[in-house]
Amino acid sequence: MTGQPPYDEDADRILAGEYALGLLPVDEASEFEARMAREPDLRALYAGWAEGFAGLTDGIPEVAPPAALKARIDADLFAASPSVRRPFAGWRGLGWLVGGAVAAAVAVLLVVNAGLLTGEPELPGYTASIAAEDGSLMLAASYDADGGLLYIERLAGTAPTGRALELWLIAGGNEPVSLGILPDSGTARLNVAEELRAQINGGLLAVSDEPPGGSPTGAPTGTVLASGKITPA
Repeated sequence: MTGQPPYDEDADRILAGEYALGLLPVDEASEFEARMAREPDLRALYAGWAEGFAGLTDGIPEVAPPAALKARIDADLFAASPSVRRPFAGWRGLGWLVGGAVAAAVAVLLVVNAGLLTGEPELPGYTASIAAEDGSLMLAASYDADGGLLYIERLAGTAPTGRALELWLIAGGNEPVSLGILPDSGTARLNVAEELRAQINGGLLAVSDEPPGGSPTGAPTGTVLASGKITPA
């Protein structure tokens, strides 16, 4: 008997992903780095996450940030009191927002796929990033193909005053089909009807603003605020 706990590769894989995203507290990050120095398998797990995350930015053109950004960063780092941040205020266009959006979406999907957010096991299936062109509304979707469950995490944005956000599936040339009303915050867990599950792969998720309780016609009646294509995870 060595007295050592059994090796848990799944736990280390999650830990490596959290380290790659910078989610670990300082003491846990230092302990993880010390382990990597002596455990090749752990280094390989981290390298896999790092390479995968880096690939998410391939093809994104470089965009100059707003001129005021450096001044605000300097103020936050060196001033006596940090500046007040208003998430997404003054940002125009999705180009330079997408880097942060990808990081946020990856963080959400890491938590969902690890089973930390939902209490479910790792989800085989599909994902989608649902975003408005100006970044005013952003959601991350993860679909469990085995259970027919669709998880929607709100990253940014809210419904217009007095309205609700309704999620639609658009597959091929079919008319949009409602998947449900999204909550004001947090994670939505939606059951996808069995007859719709075969349409998930390659479909499009879209969000429209509707009256409270949803569209009265069974089709989108308000403005389509955001959309995103569903792709294999």
